[in-house]
Amino acid sequence: MKLLVTGGAGYVGSVTSRLLLDAGHEVVVLDNLRTGFREAVAPDATFVEADIAEAARVLTPDAGFDAVLHFAGLIAAGESMAKPELYWHENVVKSLALLDAIRAARVPRVIFSSTAAVYGNPVELPISETAAKAPTSTYGSTKLTFDLALTSETFAHQLAAVSLRYFNVAGAYIRGGHEIGERHDPETHLIPITLQTAAGKRDKLQLFGDDYPTPDGTCVRDYIHVEDLARAHLLALDAATPGEHRIYNLGNGSGFSNREVVEAAREVTGAAIPVEIAPRREGDPATLVASSERARTELGWTPEKNTLQAMIGDAWTFYRRHVA
Repeated sequence: MKLLVTGGAGYVGSVTSRLLLDAGHEVVVLDNLRTGFREAVAPDATFVEADIAEAARVLTPDAGFDAVLHFAGLIAAGESMAKPELYWHENVVKSLALLDAIRAARVPRVIFSSTAAVYGNPVELPISETAAKAPTSTYGSTKLTFDLALTSETFAHQLAAVSLRYFNVAGAYIRGGHEIGERHDPETHLIPITLQTAAGKRDKLQLFGDDYPTPDGTCVRDYIHVEDLARAHLLALDAATPGEHRIYNLGNGSGFSNREVVEAAREVTGAAIPVEIAPRREGDPATLVASSERARTELGWTPEKNTLQAMIGDAWTFYRRHVA
């Protein structure tokens, strides 16, 4: 298939592009490099430096694209509360322009990079796709808005759409001479911050709260290896059905506490990783764990690199070679 990958210079988009190419697909990456990295784009992909609002330049009616995999967007929940107008414009207005281009070019399939942030503070665990949607950040609200737009599009225009709702993504792609990992500036995710501390880039690691109703008092989160996540996109391409908007949660199905993440990082890196307990952050749920039963049943997807040691080990390899 001929595929357009928006945000293909970013973390998940670049790993997915690599797997798509390895599977024999023709890949065109569209990225404005605002947060992505040109060197993360596979050399055997066609790269177009442009914004998704300009996607119609690439998605012409005669271009022959079979699907769009849409990763482009802003992802920092905290920033989204300080700059909501930025997130509504980048994640909704520009994504709707992309959807216009998809419709005009008669592209039959869309795979959307969505998020568990659409659920907010869960009232049931593990979180299923039917759980109440109550985002607590502008970021989550923007992702849910585009999910709703996709549902309308499938009904009105027989688009085949799949939304994949990620929980916490970790690890790196280290295979066949290709090394692709996580690089955000500033970094807001626990595992990369822990590795920065292990490397001596930070004096200490802050854990926010140790009095939650969890086994060790720290927050519990569901982590998934980026390579497992990327594989789900290939399965979603095959499962996309005209006139249907399918939604799948992607996670391990079992969570790891913040303290467990630190202990695993100490084991992998051999570093002491000093920890300071800070006050709870407003709005942090005690536990977020996904039910991925639907993805397992309908897509045949099962996470393979599902230990913290595997995720942190790959992330540490990438960090030492490309970031530190």
